[in-house]
Amino acid sequence: MMELLAPAGGMEQLRHALHYGADAVYLGGSRFGLRERADNFPGVELASAISLAHEHGKKAYVTTNALIHQHDLMDFRAYCEDLEAMGADAAIVSDPSAIGALRKHAPHVAIHISTQASIVNAYTARLYHDLGASRVVLARELTLEEIAAIRANTPADLEIEVFVHGAMCIAYSGRCLISNYLVGRDANRGHCTQPCRWKWSLQEETRPGEYFPIEEDGKRSFVMSSADLNMLEHLDELQAAGVDSIKIEGRVKGAYYVATVTNAYRRVLDGESPDRWKDELHAVSHRPYHTGFYYGTPAQSYDGKEYFQTCDFVGTVIESTPIGDETYRTAFVLRNRLFKDDELEVLSPTRGILRIHAHDLTDEDGLPCRTATHNARRYEITSEFQLSPLDIIRKRRGDPDVQAGRSAHPAG
Repeated sequence: MMELLAPAGGMEQLRHALHYGADAVYLGGSRFGLRERADNFPGVELASAISLAHEHGKKAYVTTNALIHQHDLMDFRAYCEDLEAMGADAAIVSDPSAIGALRKHAPHVAIHISTQASIVNAYTARLYHDLGASRVVLARELTLEEIAAIRANTPADLEIEVFVHGAMCIAYSGRCLISNYLVGRDANRGHCTQPCRWKWSLQEETRPGEYFPIEEDGKRSFVMSSADLNMLEHLDELQAAGVDSIKIEGRVKGAYYVATVTNAYRRVLDGESPDRWKDELHAVSHRPYHTGFYYGTPAQSYDGKEYFQTCDFVGTVIESTPIGDETYRTAFVLRNRLFKDDELEVLSPTRGILRIHAHDLTDEDGLPCRTATHNARRYEITSEFQLSPLDIIRKRRGDPDVQAGRSAHPAG
């Protein structure tokens, strides 16, 4: 079975990734990663995160895929020694200098070649294998047929990893210079401002200050903004192509996103029908879905609204205690406003989707209330199910426009 690799931008996301069935997580320290906007794990926190993954019998891969400039070399060598001491299972790299540093200063840390290296053929994959890599993360611009050809022409002990879900980049495998050019923030060193998501207009050189809209749907344009990747319904085809690990994008995403998406892919990998779980991927905020380059050219996200979402994250369960026959007092940390007697859903990694009501709502002082409004505080409700810590509580949205967006770009 393919490995399910989930993002962990911070400790909350890490806990939820493990709770909802990830086989491995990828996470970053305070330096040398490409997601500076994520919480990340500085210093001893990275060691704690790796240890937590190991306690759950899972692996932890550390992102070190930024380009390493001359003045970074000494610090990177020291960082490699830290990864060795922490027991990191692998380092994800794109700069060839990182391979030599890891082999010398972290001999027990496996080397995974990042998608930033833009590997699109078997010769390049074998070259990295000869240099010491145990895994290559292939470029996101490959088709299934090309992936199968690479698998057929590479050593059996070289693992192949691909992205299956999340944001795509207008640049080749994320190697973009637009952010650096416009605002001086280098995407290849973790500081991308995502100008591809901005709204763009056209100006003719002899008419300064006169802007012409670039319209794709009569309203606005996102000419550089790709649709989101979604391969939930095609995991068997990825397996047949020889993929060893499937990766969910999202180290700047929150715990709700990580939990929901990881759970859906875990269920399908374990043999459940994708038809049963595909609507789950609309419960989180996303651009229109597409299958990326796997079957041809990806679509742009030009449909009316750029983002869609069918559910709101209400909170995370802390504990659930029996108080009577099939009645439980459930405490949770609030993330979005909740009203007494609201109809809710609980996403459980072991029991699926449960429906409950917010009966007997009380605040952190145990006082009855009609509305829960203070984020990050403890509230309690009475439920007919005993829930588990880290289970997700959510509420369905009623906006018909949001519901209509679910089929904007069906996967496949």
